Formats: sequence, structure tokens, C-alpha cells
Amino acid sequence: MTPNETLALDLVERPGEAGVVKLSARAVLFRGLARQRGPELIGAIEAVSAVSPFRHMTTPGGRAMSVALTNCGAAGWVSDRTGYRYDALDPATGRPWPAMPAAFAELAAAAAACAGFDGFEPDAALVNRYVPGSRLSLHQDRNERDFGHPIVSVSLGLPAIFLWGGKRRAERPARVPLLHGDVVVWGGEDRLNFHGVAPLAEGAHRLTGGVRYNVTLRKAGP
Repeated sequence: MTPNETLALDLVERPGEAGVVKLSARAVLFRGLARQRGPELIGAIEAVSAVSPFRHMTTPGGRAMSVALTNCGAAGWVSDRTGYRYDALDPATGRPWPAMPAAFAELAAAAAACAGFDGFEPDAALVNRYVPGSRLSLHQDRNERDFGHPIVSVSLGLPAIFLWGGKRRAERPARVPLLHGDVVVWGGEDRLNFHGVAPLAEGAHRLTGGVRYNVTLRKAGP
């Protein structure tokens, strides 16, 4: 059994155990860190999406993404036939993205500090909405200007399988179960590791119904 397979098995056998799981040298999973703030965070997502609704963006290759998304903060991540980038304006409304809720920024700063990345001040939050069957292919987060800042990823609602890969797409990723309230932080030498999400399974959560939300906080600008 490989180290990646051992990690996946360990997490599956103890899915509800609180604590810290080291995914790689500078990548950490904090079990349940955001669980108690779940209603507040979901309320913030609803407020953001009321201004900038969720939508399925198009990849540069012309395919609609299976995950619906919206953004908040000074910049929002967008995708269309011209490429991937950050934009200060929501292309669907022509207006600035909603301001980032304080709950997002506070959680991101605290989680980053716990992972050894002090002083993290995100200026962009990408909110993905998954329904059963939605997935996210292995990719790198590399549209930010400075890779010296970490990524903070918050899971809310239905459980999912996070695919944590290596420096090359060809490396076999670990399959890491994520539950409501789990937070993953990565940066430093692992900042450009490939990662993704396996197709979401059917289910129901008391706060989100048949949906999973993922809030990914970044420093997009300088």
C-alpha cells in the first residue's frame, strides 16, 4: 500500500475525528475548524449570491464547468474563452463583486496562522457550489500574482473527496474525505500542488440540503 493510499484509508476509518491531518510538507487539514461557524458562513454565502448569483462559467476550451461559482472581495476569479483570470467586476452584472464578509477573512487569517502562515489577508474568495455529480479536475491555483501567500479552503455541507496531488499532474493524488466545517491550508513549497474534487455523491445535509459549498480564499493582488 502506498503512503497516499494509507492516508486515505486512515481518514475514511476515522472521518469524524477532530484534529490536524498533515497532507504534505506545507499542507494541513484542520478537522471541523469551521463547523461551529457553519450557519454564519452559509448565511454569508447566501448574501453574496443574492448580489452576484451562482453561474456555470465556460472554460477556455468552450466547456461549461460542472461546478457553479460566484466570488466576493476586491477581485473575482473568472473563466471564459479568453482564459482564466481575476477581474474586479462581475461579468454577469458589470458591477464590483460583493465585499468579502468579515467571517470569511477572519476564518482564513486564523486558519493560515494555525498552519504557519502568519499575516494572511485574503482579497478574493471563490465560492463553488457542488451538486451530486459535480467535480473539479486536477489543477493548480496559479492565477494569483504572488505565490508566497497560502490558499485556505473551507468545506460546508455535503461531504466530498478532495484529491491532493503533487507537483506534476501525472502523480497519483491522495483521496482525502472532507466533511462539513473542515478547512485545508496549503502554501510554501506545496503552493502549486495539483488538487481537485471527485464527483460529489448524493446526500442531504441539515444546513445545505443536497449541496456542498467550498469557499477558497486567496490573495489575488500584490
